[in-house]
Amino acid sequence: MWSWSDPIVQTSAIAVSALAGLLLIAIRLRAGKRPATLKKIIIPPLGMATGFIMFAAPVTHIPWLWGLSAFGTGMLVFAFPLVVTTRLERVDRDIYVRRSKAFVAVIMTLLLVRLTLHGVVDQYMSIPQTGAIFYLLAFGMIIPWRLAMLSDYLRLRRMETP
Repeated sequence: MWSWSDPIVQTSAIAVSALAGLLLIAIRLRAGKRPATLKKIIIPPLGMATGFIMFAAPVTHIPWLWGLSAFGTGMLVFAFPLVVTTRLERVDRDIYVRRSKAFVAVIMTLLLVRLTLHGVVDQYMSIPQTGAIFYLLAFGMIIPWRLAMLSDYLRLRRMETP
């Protein structure tokens, strides 16, 4: 039987994290080719919120301070580059997400930071707890980012000519 501290399990967790990050980059780059909609902006954080169900399992329990710190770090540190590099613009009657050329670099940097921290954090807690920490960090990051996108989207919709 395997354990959470098994090197194969640890390596697999890092590999899955890296693949998920690369998949996110591919999805976000493709999304810029289709018009943005209110649903496309709001649904990802709502869908991601279902991840809070993981905390029903005792193996994912972490101290409240750790959880609040991870969520706050996501909101105050990691969301900033996403908010700054993501802009919406009107093209005819549609609104598209336009990112600066730095967007991919920002996402890759965030992914590298996450993978680097993953190895450090794994020394002090189990893989499920690490997953919980990084989930809260990511959720804290997506909320301000999507709120900024929503604000831009609504502003551009109000400016729409009849």
